[in-house]
Amino acid sequence: MSSIEAQGQSAAAPSPRPQVAARFDVAVVGGGPSGLASAILAARAGFSTALVAPLGQWDDARTTALLAGSMTMLERMGLAEAVAAKGQMLRVMRLVDDTGRLIRAPEVAFESSEIGLPTFGYNIANIDLNTILLDAARATAGLTLIDAKLDQASTGEAATTLTLDDGRVLTARLIVGADGRKSKCRDAAGIDVRQWTYPQAAMVMNLACAAPHDDISTEFHGRNGPFVLVPLPGNRISIVLVEAPATIERLNGLDDAALARELETRAHSLLGRFTIEGRRQVYPLSAMTARTFGRNRVALVGEAAHVFPPIGAQGLNLGLRDGATLGDLLDKAGKAGEDPGGGAMLAAYDRARAIDINSRTATVDTVNRALLSEHLPAQVARGFGLWAAKSIPPLRRLMMREGMVPTFATPRLMRGTVPR
Repeated sequence: MSSIEAQGQSAAAPSPRPQVAARFDVAVVGGGPSGLASAILAARAGFSTALVAPLGQWDDARTTALLAGSMTMLERMGLAEAVAAKGQMLRVMRLVDDTGRLIRAPEVAFESSEIGLPTFGYNIANIDLNTILLDAARATAGLTLIDAKLDQASTGEAATTLTLDDGRVLTARLIVGADGRKSKCRDAAGIDVRQWTYPQAAMVMNLACAAPHDDISTEFHGRNGPFVLVPLPGNRISIVLVEAPATIERLNGLDDAALARELETRAHSLLGRFTIEGRRQVYPLSAMTARTFGRNRVALVGEAAHVFPPIGAQGLNLGLRDGATLGDLLDKAGKAGEDPGGGAMLAAYDRARAIDINSRTATVDTVNRALLSEHLPAQVARGFGLWAAKSIPPLRRLMMREGMVPTFATPRLMRGTVPR
């Protein structure tokens, strides 16, 4: 064989497989609030941890109402003060029936002072919340930040393998899938989902308003979904408007001035003149729940585990409870010298999250469908439920406490949130 032929054969030879760049106990995939919190807690539990995500690349104008349970968790992580400085407290949550139907529910206003709290929580821009958590992650010992995307993941009996989009390969004993509703981690674990859609779409944006909001969050219940006005610092609010897709499409076609006038009308001029700040986000409404939340060395948190409509500020707070519960279990596993991704650990995580996730998903689904229903019995039941919430003090307090944090299977980091 000539030297030229030998060189050609060498050039055509297949490339060697990428070498393993690092081995970790835990690899968290996803850089949203649930993933960041989970990574911090895993490292604090004593496990070598990697966070895999495009770091700081957030294109999200939305805000999140962090309820009291989540604020307690953040306080114990040393982050509540920073969140409160960027956010706006929510002292009152008001529900207004704006359906115009024959049977209408009474207006209900829940006040945090009724359950011994100065506030129900804080509304904060998602970008600000992510920045606070990312800064904390950078300062956490034992946590390696990897600025990359997951290309593919595979699970094995003793460890998992993650191949990144830059060619690096990592192994870990546990993958925490915080990579959203189209989770590659969930697919790698072979976890199926239940999913469904709604005849609704949502429009999200921030507004300046002429009148003060007085720390009051107002949720108008319309025929096609809620219209929520949530306080932000200053005379500003974030809004979520849920409507029929055709209506959202029409509204999104308006210029800012015309859209602001439309939103003022829908808000019954409660906060005076509106001025739109920044851009709008529009998306169809759907729901999804994983059939199990931990299997094959993968634990699911946040929207990799559950997705539902933006009602009652439950979505991200549920995801933070995922992270807090996982943190509790990893802390116990670390102290006992147990495998963080073992079958016993993941079975315990699945049991701990199943009731909370499934009950919250069912509740939000029922409330949303009841709002859409034109059937008289559904309207009567909805009206009676809100009347009872307004008129029966023990029921009011129970609803507020459970809205903040569940009574059962409360993560350690959230215990003691609400006086009982």
